[in-house]
Amino acid sequence: MSETNTIGAQGGVSIRDLSKSFSINGRSVDVLRGVNFDVRSGECLAIVGASGSGKTTLLRVLAGLEAADRGSVLVDGRPIAGVGPERAVIFQEPRLLPWLSVLENVAFGLEVRGIARKKAQERAARYVALVGLKDFTDAYPKQLSGGMAQRVGIARALTIQPEILLLDEPFGALDAMTKITMQEELTRIWHEENVTMVVVTHDLEEAIYLADRVLILPVSRTDRMRTIDIDLPRPRDRSEERFVRYRQELLREFGLH
Repeated sequence: MSETNTIGAQGGVSIRDLSKSFSINGRSVDVLRGVNFDVRSGECLAIVGASGSGKTTLLRVLAGLEAADRGSVLVDGRPIAGVGPERAVIFQEPRLLPWLSVLENVAFGLEVRGIARKKAQERAARYVALVGLKDFTDAYPKQLSGGMAQRVGIARALTIQPEILLLDEPFGALDAMTKITMQEELTRIWHEENVTMVVVTHDLEEAIYLADRVLILPVSRTDRMRTIDIDLPRPRDRSEERFVRYRQELLREFGLH
C-alpha cells in the first residue's frame, strides 16, 4: 500500500454462531449466545445495548483480545487468530505514553513493528495532521485536553493502516461539547480514510449520528438482536425530524419512551 493512499475499503466482517460465557462465583454466565451478523466493508456499525448485554465483550472478541467459546469471526473471509494488524482498537482512555511527544506516541506502534524511526515518524506526521494536531506534534500528553488526547489515540490507531477500527465508548469520558466535536471529526476521518468502523456506545444519539446501521443487543438472552438502517444524509442534523424519530425508535427498544 502506498504511503500516500488512504486505507483500502476492505474489512468486511462475518460473525457466525458466536457464543461467549464467563465463570462468576463458580457458575457459568452467558454473555453472548448464537450471535450472527455481518459488517459491510467500509460501513460504520454502531453497537448499543443495556449494561451487561455484551457490547464490550463482542468488541473484544472482534479485536482478538477475547476468545469465543463457540462460533467464528471472519475478516475478508479469513478467520481471525488473536490480534492482527488489520484491526485497531480505540478505547475510552487513549493510554498515551507520558514520556513521549504526540508524534512519538503516534509513531510508537510502527516502531515496535520494526519500521525505522524516520519512516515511522513521517507516516505518523500525516495522521497527526489528519486529526488536526499538526501544531501539537511536540506536545506531551499532560499538555493536552481530553479531546486532543483522544485524537492522538485515533491517529495512533490509523497509522498502522488497519482495515477495521474498533471503538469502545471512545468519547464516553468527554464533556458534551467536546463529544459532539469529536463525533464530527470521527465522521470526517472515517469518510476520508474509507475504513470500516465498529463503535460500541451507550449514547443512542451518538449511534445515530455516526452509524450506517445500529445493532441492538437484547436485554434478555431469549430476545433476538436486531439492526436499524440509519437512512440519513451526511452531515447529519441532530434536530432534523427523521433523526429525532430514529432516537425515539431506539428509546422504545429499551422501554424508555
